[in-house]
Amino acid sequence: MRIHPVDLAIVVAYLLGITALGLYFRRNLQSTTDYFLGGRTAPWWALALSIVATETSTLTIIGVPAIAYSGNLTFLQLIFGYLIGRVLISIFLLPGYFRGDFLTAYALIEKRFGHRMRSIAALTFLVTRTLAEGVRVSAIALVVSAVLGTGERWAVCIVITLTVLYTYEGGMKAVIWTDVAQFSLYLAGSVVTLFYLLHRIPGGWHEVRSAAAAGNKLQVFDFSWNFATKYTFWSGLIGGAFLTMASHGTDQTIVQRLLAARTQKDSSRAIIASGFIVLFQFTVFLLIGVLLFVFAQRVPLLAVGEATDRILPIFLVQEMPTGLAGLLVAAIIAVAMSNASGALNSLAASSTLDFSILRGRNSSNDPARLLNYSKRITLLWGAALMVFGLVHWGPVLEAGLTIASLIFGSLLGLFLLGTFDSRSNSSGSLVGMLAGLATVLVIFHFTSVAYTWFVLIGSGATVLIGAFASRLWPERIGSSPSGDEAR
Repeated sequence: MRIHPVDLAIVVAYLLGITALGLYFRRNLQSTTDYFLGGRTAPWWALALSIVATETSTLTIIGVPAIAYSGNLTFLQLIFGYLIGRVLISIFLLPGYFRGDFLTAYALIEKRFGHRMRSIAALTFLVTRTLAEGVRVSAIALVVSAVLGTGERWAVCIVITLTVLYTYEGGMKAVIWTDVAQFSLYLAGSVVTLFYLLHRIPGGWHEVRSAAAAGNKLQVFDFSWNFATKYTFWSGLIGGAFLTMASHGTDQTIVQRLLAARTQKDSSRAIIASGFIVLFQFTVFLLIGVLLFVFAQRVPLLAVGEATDRILPIFLVQEMPTGLAGLLVAAIIAVAMSNASGALNSLAASSTLDFSILRGRNSSNDPARLLNYSKRITLLWGAALMVFGLVHWGPVLEAGLTIASLIFGSLLGLFLLGTFDSRSNSSGSLVGMLAGLATVLVIFHFTSVAYTWFVLIGSGATVLIGAFASRLWPERIGSSPSGDEAR
């Protein structure tokens, strides 16, 4: 299956255009603050769109319709928890980030628990983000290989190479403004796909309701307390809130955007506004999946045994009119590049700034030298993501969420200990993190509890055991670092 030459030209034009836009922002980069936080000049609405573009990813835009195609709309319950989690971040975590001149999330951990715990928190982020991005990058191959008829390896290499190029040159400012452009493109493309699908179904919405209801596709709420069910009202509301507090309140990829705001008020506006945008876009994605299910009753799209994650890319290439198909495929690729660019910049920021050995080796009064070092680290992470993107991970969306949920709980628990327990200390928090991670891994391997509960379980175990261990082995916390060392 190959895309029409006109559509291919549109996709290529997009790839070159977005790369050129990113390269435009390489001007006036003079320090790591410019490179990693965009000089703290972006307006809150641009940061809100950048947050959404970063968390969306290709695995979301093709995975969410696939969930509705093979299931129903109950995934939407998770988004209600996302909204609650964002409000809690704004109330409890943002004030701590804006009490210091921090460049990374884990500088706050150093201020509370010292160098060792900052490095451990950063290492937790690096491992989690690298694995999760590997899943997301592999989702790029599903789209690009279906469009171009290339092997999946070439698909990953093409997209990641171009993304690394403008991220390397333009830093966070390039990431934010390309995110804005890419978000606008993929959301508009998704809405067009929704209405085009509705147009292609004889009988319109009446036929959709009839066919979808017969297949139980329109169910949104499940109030059961079955912990093995992934998407229930309770796992969505509670589990989704804790997942968002971890992914948006402790993960450098999102926190970096919050720190890039001009003020704490702007940062709060950005994170809360992003929640309502996510609710709208996930509703669109899920409805696309329902419509694809109804459409496929008349026009089969998938071969027997073919992965449901391919349903949307195949529809775009086979059924969309020439020209429009190219725009929509470009929109999906836009999501991939947006997500990868944000990950690259945040991975480089944490690697450069969060480890005392590297900070000591690269400390210099010459900002240009540290800036060049940061760019080289970006290249290394680009190569790493390319390698992890070649691994086959299974159903892409749930694989990415599961990997993140396994580790995020202990990281969130560390931040909660530092924020709410004044008697917690470095040793106790480390014991708590290890216990929280071990608890989640045991539950993952030996029970049928759904991944939507993992962050709540991991963070709860981390807080309880960390608080107990801190009181069992009290220690005197040293003086907090300040200035550049605390960043």
